Amino acid sequence: MAVEGALLQRYGAATRAEVSRYLAAGGPSPFLDEMLADYPARGGKMLRPAICLANAALFAAQPGSAPSAEAVRAAAAIEMLHNALLIHDDVQDGSELRRGKPTLHALHGVPLAINAGDALLFAAFHPLIDAVSPLGGDVIRQVMEVTATMARQTAEGQALELGWRDRNVTGLSEADYMRMALKKTAWMGMIWPAQLGLIIGSRGRLDPEMVLRFGYFLGLAFQIEDDLRNLSEDPGYGKEQNGDLAEGKRTLMLIHVRAACDAAERARLDAFLGLRREERCAADVAWLAALMQARGSIDHARGVAAAMAGAAEHEFAAVYGALPPSEERAFLGSLVRWVFDRI
Repeated sequence: MAVEGALLQRYGAATRAEVSRYLAAGGPSPFLDEMLADYPARGGKMLRPAICLANAALFAAQPGSAPSAEAVRAAAAIEMLHNALLIHDDVQDGSELRRGKPTLHALHGVPLAINAGDALLFAAFHPLIDAVSPLGGDVIRQVMEVTATMARQTAEGQALELGWRDRNVTGLSEADYMRMALKKTAWMGMIWPAQLGLIIGSRGRLDPEMVLRFGYFLGLAFQIEDDLRNLSEDPGYGKEQNGDLAEGKRTLMLIHVRAACDAAERARLDAFLGLRREERCAADVAWLAALMQARGSIDHARGVAAAMAGAAEHEFAAVYGALPPSEERAFLGSLVRWVFDRI
């Protein structure tokens, strides 16, 4: 991972500098500026911007050249939008930690946090507009189309996850979970950044649909692994352990364990899911975590994640396999393994 890690670090630094530049351009505003800069300043893995920049470099007229200024601005827009959605997600999920620190709403209250998320979301359009304006009408149209599609898909995925929880939907299948994860995670996290990079790098000559399947399977593997890490004691995870269980989130493990347990256990599980988060006690959360382990739900999810990773490797070969060897191609190919090895 040395070469790929170096690229991630380099692309991350370029994106952070551009994000800081755009945030500083807003002028002083009390109760806002500090919160806009909070989540971006906490670090993050910079995966999404790096996917954009690697694709932009791979599909440029002169492959191997440094990412263009337009691509770096698009990467900044991706990172700003991602952090805006994290602020909103933390409020919706009632999360306590983000990247190892208290969430924004825990620090400043829900109203100010929501306002900061709104402001950061709209601020992301500034670098995106600056990225595409020099590239002409066809590129602008393609970027706006894939961005609008991503926004709709992401909102639909979040609606499914929240609706299942808030309406206490229990009879879900693994196909339901895959559909939700495609929309909620893969589209914004992997597909859209790759599409933006491909469009900007190729100046609109290539079809952005060509990276969709790679992003889909990579996103599914990423989301399942993320759900598994929530159950672990991994100190690098950055969120509270078993927070998904306390929240009643419909993960692949929860869907599996409900189908695998006996009638008495299912009745207890359904009663647990019918409670509000603040009513779910630590003992019941621990019981559910142990039940998932006993019924093989953890191992099952690991197997599905591995299968999705294998599909992602196949799609990577189809999209990028014929391209000349490069640091960018090696980085994108390494992401399938990175999903499981990340710190």
